[in-house]
Amino acid sequence: MSGPGYRYGPWHGGPDPLAAPYDVAGALDEIGDAVLAGQSPREALSDLLRRGTEHRHGLDDLRRQVRQRQRAARERGRLDGTLEQVRELLDRAVSQERTALFPDPADDARLREAELDALPRDPARAVRRLADYDWRSPDARETYDQIRDLLRQEVLDSQFRGMKQALQQAGQDPGALSRIKNMLADLNAMLAADARGEDTDQRFAEFMDSYGDLFPDNPQNLEELVDALARRAAAAQRLLASLSPEQRAELADLMATAMADMDLAREMSALQGALRERRPDLDWASRERMRGNNPMGMGDATDALEELADLDELAATLGQNYPGATLDDVDEEAVARALGRAAVDDLEALRRIERALEEQGYLRRERGRLELSPKAIRRIGATALRRVFARLEAHRQGQHDLTDAGAAGELTGASREWRFGDEQPLDVVRTVRNAVLRSGPNPVGRGVRLHVDDFEVVETENRTVAAVALLVDLSYSMVVRGTWGTAKSTALALHTLVSTRFPQDALTLIGFSDYARTLRAEELAALSWEDRVQGTNLQHGLMLAERHLAKHPDAEPVVMVVTDGEPTAHLMPDGQAIFWYPPLPETVELTLAEVDRLTRRHATINVFLLDDDPRLAAFVDGVARRNGGRVFSPAQDQLGDYVVSDYLRRRRNRGR
Repeated sequence: MSGPGYRYGPWHGGPDPLAAPYDVAGALDEIGDAVLAGQSPREALSDLLRRGTEHRHGLDDLRRQVRQRQRAARERGRLDGTLEQVRELLDRAVSQERTALFPDPADDARLREAELDALPRDPARAVRRLADYDWRSPDARETYDQIRDLLRQEVLDSQFRGMKQALQQAGQDPGALSRIKNMLADLNAMLAADARGEDTDQRFAEFMDSYGDLFPDNPQNLEELVDALARRAAAAQRLLASLSPEQRAELADLMATAMADMDLAREMSALQGALRERRPDLDWASRERMRGNNPMGMGDATDALEELADLDELAATLGQNYPGATLDDVDEEAVARALGRAAVDDLEALRRIERALEEQGYLRRERGRLELSPKAIRRIGATALRRVFARLEAHRQGQHDLTDAGAAGELTGASREWRFGDEQPLDVVRTVRNAVLRSGPNPVGRGVRLHVDDFEVVETENRTVAAVALLVDLSYSMVVRGTWGTAKSTALALHTLVSTRFPQDALTLIGFSDYARTLRAEELAALSWEDRVQGTNLQHGLMLAERHLAKHPDAEPVVMVVTDGEPTAHLMPDGQAIFWYPPLPETVELTLAEVDRLTRRHATINVFLLDDDPRLAAFVDGVARRNGGRVFSPAQDQLGDYVVSDYLRRRRNRGR
C-alpha cells in the first residue's frame, strides 16, 4: 500500500476539538444542586461560571490570570523615567560645555561658566534657561537638542500610541512635525463638528486616509477613535497624578515647554477637553503605585497605566458582581489582548452554557433578575423528590406511588391526552385508535405498537381531595443555623410531588419572616440567604394558610410548619409588623388565636422543628395540645423525609 502515511496519537493542542458540547442538562443539575442548598439561581449560575467546566477555565481562573498580568504591569518600572532621562541629558550637556570652556582663558568663558553655575536645580527651568544659550561645544548642543527631541516624542507618545516610533523613523524630517500639527487641527475640527451633530462619516474616512498610519489600532469609526484616544489621555493624566508633587510640577513644566516649542499647546488642550467631555466615565485622576525599578519614559509609562486600566475593567466584568451582569459584558478583544486566544475560547464556552440555558428555556431574566423557569423548577423539584424517596426506600418506609383510580371525581364521558401524574382511568379504545392512526395499517398477525403520545385517560370532574399549606420559616436564623437550604429543598420536593402525582390536591407555599407571603415555586427557588430578615411572624403565615383553606371548603385541610424559632413578630391593627425578642406576650397570644381559628376549621397543624430550643419546644407542644397535631424533630438531612412521609401518610389514610 503506497501513499502518505498518517500517525495518530493524543491531542495536545488544548481542549479536545472532537469533544461533545457541554451538557446543558448537567449544567442545570449543578445549578439545581446549588439552589437546593439555599442559593439563588443567580448565585448558582455565577458559581458554575466561576468554576468552569472539565475542559475549560472558569471566570475565577481567568481573573487569576488577569491579576498576574496586573502584577507584571506594576513591576514593569518607575513612572519618572522621562524626568531621569532629562536630568541625565542636561547634566551631560552642561559637563560637555564645561569641558569645552575650561581651556579658554578668556573672560567670556568665565562668564559662561558663571551662567552654568547659576542654572536652577529644577530641570524644567534649567532647560528653559538654556533655550537661548549659545553653546560653545557642538557635542553639548547636540545633547541639549536630544532633550528637545525626547520631550517631543514622549509628550506625543503619551497622547498617541506609537507616535514616538513614528517620529524616530521620520528622523530630522521637518515635514513630520508639520504633519502631526495638521493631524491635531483636523482631529479637533472633526470632533467639534461631531459635537454639533454634523455627519462626520465622510470626514472620518478622509482623516484616516490622510493619517491612518499614525493610529496603529486602526479604528473603524469615530467612536472607536475617540475611545482609544480618551483611554490614552486618561492614562496620561493618571501618570501625572501618580507622581510626587515635585515630580508632577517638573514634568508638567517640561511638557509645557515641549508643546510651546512645537506650537501645539492650544491644539493639545482642545483635544484633552473634547476627550474628557465625551468620556467622563473614565478614571482621569486616580493614583497608581508602581513597584518596578527600571525608569520608564512617558510613553511606556502611559502604556503600562493604560494596560492596568484595561485589566481593572476586565477583572470587574469577569467578576460579574453587579446587577444585571452577563458574560456579554466582557470585551473579547480585551480578553485577547490580556490573556490570549485560548482565554477567548474559554469565555465563549462559558457564554454558550449561559446562552443555552436561556435558549432551552431553563433560565429567564425578569426585570434584571435571573430566574428559573417552570421547566427548570420541575426538573430541580424532581431531583429533590428523588433524593427524598431514595432515603425513604433505604429506611424501608413503604410504597410512595399511589394510584387511586377515579379519585379525582366522577366520569364525564370525555377523554384527553395522558399527562404525567394522572390518576384517571385509561381510555383503552381511544389509546389503541390513536396508535393505529399514527402507525397506519399493520400486516395480519402483527400487533399495534403504542407510543407515549397515544395514551388518553377518561376525564373526570375536577375535585380537590386536600388543601395543603406548607409554611416555611424565612427568618435570618435559618441561615445562621444552616437549615435554609434543607427547608427550600423540602418545599420544592413537596411541590413537585403534589403537582405531578397528586394534581387534584391544592398546595400553597407560604414563607414567613417579619411578614408572610405566598410563594410560587420559582420565587422560592430564587430566594437566597441575602433575602433573609429578622422576625418569625407565624401569626401572619397561619392567616394566609387559613385563607387558602377557605378557598377549598370541601377539601381536607392540612397545615405543615417548618421553623427553627418561636414567634417573634406579629401584625399590628394597622397591618404593620412588630418584631421583638424575647417574644412579647401579645405575639404569642395572637399566634395561638390563629391556631384556634384553624382548629375550628378541623385543620391539623403538624410542626417540624429544626432547633431544640426549650422555649420553642414549649410553644409548639402547646400548639399540638390545642390543635391535636403532631410535633416532629427531624435531623436536618431528614426534614424532607418527614414532610413527604407525613403528606403521603395522610393521603393513604384519606384513600381508605
